[in-house]
Amino acid sequence: MKLPDNVVEDPALRGRPRVFAQRRDAGSLLAGLMSERAWEDAIVLAIPAGGVPVGSEIARRLGLALDVAVVSKITLPWNSEAGYGAVAFDGTVRLNRQLIGTLGLSEEEIRAGIDATRAKILRRVATFRGERPLPELRGRPVVVVDDGIASGFTLRVALEALRRGGAEAMTVAVPTGHRRSIVAIAPEVERLYCANVRGGMSFAVADAYRNWRDIDEAEALRLLS
Repeated sequence: MKLPDNVVEDPALRGRPRVFAQRRDAGSLLAGLMSERAWEDAIVLAIPAGGVPVGSEIARRLGLALDVAVVSKITLPWNSEAGYGAVAFDGTVRLNRQLIGTLGLSEEEIRAGIDATRAKILRRVATFRGERPLPELRGRPVVVVDDGIASGFTLRVALEALRRGGAEAMTVAVPTGHRRSIVAIAPEVERLYCANVRGGMSFAVADAYRNWRDIDEAEALRLLS
């Protein structure tokens, strides 16, 4: 499957696991790929919490403004690591109906998952943004950053919400991603930077990192400040 022309990868990392020491190392490598162009007045919007260390390193190295786009996956009742959709800061919801069909989730379970995720989003927005409104996005380059793309649902709902918030020229930057999801998302953005493109039936974002751990909100807030 050929990558779209607007995807920038590191061919030396293609298909390889454990290529990054940790998230900030990955952010540094992405900043190197992104230095191919000028980013005048651009803003980096990191998806908390895992995207913040990546985004903060990109912003630091390229001299860009840094903020957050709060989005969260809707997790399965029996597995908090797996999701069947996502909710964004503005209430935008995207569901993986195909996956839901195979899982046999009831409408009641789906609604409960959406409600719980919306409550989480409201709390996280209060934590990370307080009373600050979303920055003015119209007319400036927006770089959306996460620590990786598996199914792509979280990222796609972020892009949808940011479009509603006025973003026009959007770029995605992620250290690692599944080839199928990269190909699907690329047409939605001007440029997609993914240093480590991988494929296969089994894909985990964590497999791209030698040192993987959860990032808590306190650590993310320190990086943002």
